[in-house]
Amino acid sequence: MSAPRDYLKGNEAIAYGALHAGVNAYFAYPITPSSEVPETFAREFGRRDDDGNETWPEFRVFMQSASELEAINMTIGAAATGVRAMTFTSSPGFSLKQEGLSYAVGMELPLLIGNVNRGGPGLGNISPEQSDYHQCTRGGGHGGYKLIVLAPATGQEIGTYPALGFDLAFKYRQPVVILTDAFTGQIKEDIEFPHIEPREYDTSWAVSGARDREPNIINSLHLDADDLEAHAQRLNAKWDTIYENEVRYEEYLIDDAELVVVAYGIMARLLKAAVNRAREAGHKVGLLRPITIWPFPHKRLTELIHRTRGFLVGELNAGQMIEDVRLAVEGRRPVRHVHRYGGNLPTGKELDAAIAEVLA
Repeated sequence: MSAPRDYLKGNEAIAYGALHAGVNAYFAYPITPSSEVPETFAREFGRRDDDGNETWPEFRVFMQSASELEAINMTIGAAATGVRAMTFTSSPGFSLKQEGLSYAVGMELPLLIGNVNRGGPGLGNISPEQSDYHQCTRGGGHGGYKLIVLAPATGQEIGTYPALGFDLAFKYRQPVVILTDAFTGQIKEDIEFPHIEPREYDTSWAVSGARDREPNIINSLHLDADDLEAHAQRLNAKWDTIYENEVRYEEYLIDDAELVVVAYGIMARLLKAAVNRAREAGHKVGLLRPITIWPFPHKRLTELIHRTRGFLVGELNAGQMIEDVRLAVEGRRPVRHVHRYGGNLPTGKELDAAIAEVLA
């Protein structure tokens, strides 16, 4: 028997995916173009069927905060008790949450945060961009840290990545980001939510009451230099482990590709169609789509150098992920860039021309 299917916006799929994954607490502050996420959670909170049974029995807390700062700090407080806690926002709100994210990393708290990337800098507009790539992958707050960043490209992935995000967050006691954009957040697609068995995580570290045991202390303050250095060394060893074990990507027509196109999110979907058109014209073009933009698939790109003529990076920004591609390629092949920003998407003709220019 197949799983039930729904026709949903990407933002709605995020919420339902988290509900299927057993989210316990959601802290909301709405911001366009991500407002459907808290709207969906608010609609589903406390929902019961005709027999009076709770639809989402594990969903115990929905709270509308007064600001993004409150939302991230409420999420931190809930995560410290060992529950599956989550918040979502869009670019300006994500900026406001950076201090809290730095604290969450320092306290090693598993939580899920989403960012529907919109145009910027500043208030910009509510149209799609991918200009928050550096902020997400380089640690947007203070202190030098890494966040696991999942970049779904389809509604199906958007709906299933909350479960993956919680698994990774609890496995590594680490915040996880789901990064989409205004286009993938608003587009409606047919989505299947597979059955997910309730997951049990090790929460022996949590501040959940200390009867009959020593109290747990969760803290990011290390005033002694040697203590802080030891803490930082342990965090960096954890990020090295994540980098070695959690890289995810999709390859499309890569086996014989002389030109490798690299893109994520909505740009990957547009460039996948351009790759198909190039193949129809007889050109050996393939696509590598990072699913984790951190950890980034540097090693896989390095492996492709010896059998490619070059790389083409597609982004909705002036050039950010291209830096990671250049690091992987190490100057041994040309790396070109095709982009738009301000909320504009490249046309098929623009993408075809960019591919043809590299192949010329």
